[in-house]
Formats: sequence, structure tokens, C-alpha cells
Amino acid sequence: MDGYLERASLTWSDNSLRLIETASQTAKNNYLYIQEAGYFETKYPYFTERKNLNSFLLIYTISGKGHLKYDEKDYTLTSGTVFLIDCIKYHYYESSIDDPWVILWVHFNGSYAMGYYEELMKNGFSILEPEDTFPLESSLRRILSLHEKKDVNRELITSSLIVNILTEMILMNTPKELYSHYTPNYIKEIKEMLNNRYKDRITLDDLERELNISKYHLAKEFKKHTGTTVNEYLIDQRLSHAKELLKYSDLSVSEITFSCGMNNVSHFINLFKDREGRTPLNFRKEWKF
Repeated sequence: MDGYLERASLTWSDNSLRLIETASQTAKNNYLYIQEAGYFETKYPYFTERKNLNSFLLIYTISGKGHLKYDEKDYTLTSGTVFLIDCIKYHYYESSIDDPWVILWVHFNGSYAMGYYEELMKNGFSILEPEDTFPLESSLRRILSLHEKKDVNRELITSSLIVNILTEMILMNTPKELYSHYTPNYIKEIKEMLNNRYKDRITLDDLERELNISKYHLAKEFKKHTGTTVNEYLIDQRLSHAKELLKYSDLSVSEITFSCGMNNVSHFINLFKDREGRTPLNFRKEWKF
């Protein structure tokens, strides 16, 4: 990996705000925590060029115009837009010459920050435009206020606010056809079938015959609309049923194996341990009243 790079022209108004934070060990271990945050009324030639910084940067444009270079593409940033970048990657952003860029921004990190970033990037990087910018802007302003006042609960509340912002950004970047009300009826029918018939051996060939739709198309569309394969969905249903019986019945592990549609007790135990991190009997001991 190349070394750290940062060049910048830090030109902003006197009423701009920049906060640099040192997170507690509790925050570093358990939360999403801010490293820096601020409100900038920038002036040309404001810019930052950087790479190999262990941080994620979220910038919301209040007004004016900015420009971003990220993943070797150029983007224009206008009022109401927001983006998130991984600062390990090369990036360059600047204010326009004739329309000064006014922004709210947060540098943050945390043990699960990369997970949110990767989820957001599943559908590719893009500059997002919320229909209602008030929740986003008010959350960012509250983060600034909490840290400026050194609120005793600032780290916990900030983590919650960042998670909410990232969740909304992920939803904004999800194609509308993947929303539940856009799910094709045959996908809903497959899910209902698997929910009710998880004890049966159901294959893609069976679904192709019952629905008269190509199994290859079914497999692709099911994964697109549910985030998992037909087989994984079926396994999840079987394990959910098994956990219910382990918690609320006195059936043996062998009886539960066959009750949830599996015919090999050793395979069931190994599968359960792989997915749950404990054996069925240990699970029962933890949950049994």
C-alpha cells in the first residue's frame, strides 16, 4: 500500500466550526464514533486531496456547489446531496469558484463501520438526494451540538444518529423494485410456500414445475428480492422451527431433526452449531425456562 497522502487548502469563513474528537475505548469497541465533524462555509480555493486515512467521511451539502473525485469518477455536489466515502481510497473534493460550498460533515469509524459502507456500496457508489433533507441535516447538526457541549451521553447518541443516517442512505441507494411492494407475486408465493412447507424437500426443479417459470430466472430473482438463495431461505425456516421446539418443547434433538424436515441428526447438529455458534442442546439450556 502507498503511504498516507493529504493536501488541502483550508479556506472557510470565521463562523465555520471544526471539532476534533478523541473517542473513549468504550466507543471504539462498541459504537460508531466521530473522529472529526464540522460545519464549513468554504471559500475557493478550498479543497482536500487524500488517501490511506483510516476513516469514513460523510458530507452533506447545505448550499452552493462542490466537486468530488472518487473511484476515478467525477461528481457534482449540489444543495441537498449527501455521500459517504472510504478515506483509504483516493479522493479529492473542492468548492466551486463562483458558488461557495456550504457543508456539514462527519469523519467517523468503528468496528462495524465497514459493514455499513459495504452494504451501501452493494448497488454502487452514487451521490444521494434525499426527498426530505430535514432528518439528515438535523441529525448532523445535533451531532455537532452534542460534541460541542461535551454532553455526557454524546458518544452513545452520536452512534445511534450515524446508524440512522447510514440506514436511510442504504435505503435511498436500493433500487425501488427491491422494495417489498415491488416484489413480484411469484416471489411472494415462493416465500409463502417455503414458510409453510419447510418440512418438505423443495428444489428449484419443483418450483419450476409448480410455477411454470424457468428455475434459473427464479433463482436469480429470488436472490435479488430476498438477499438469499432458495436453499438458504429453506434452511433458515427449518432452523427457526428447530429453535422454537428446542425452547418450548421437550422433544429430543433426534425428534426435532425430523420435525423440521431433515433426516440426518449429525448433519442437523453440525449445521445448527455452524449457524448458531452452539449445539442444539446448549441452545436449549440457554433458553429453557
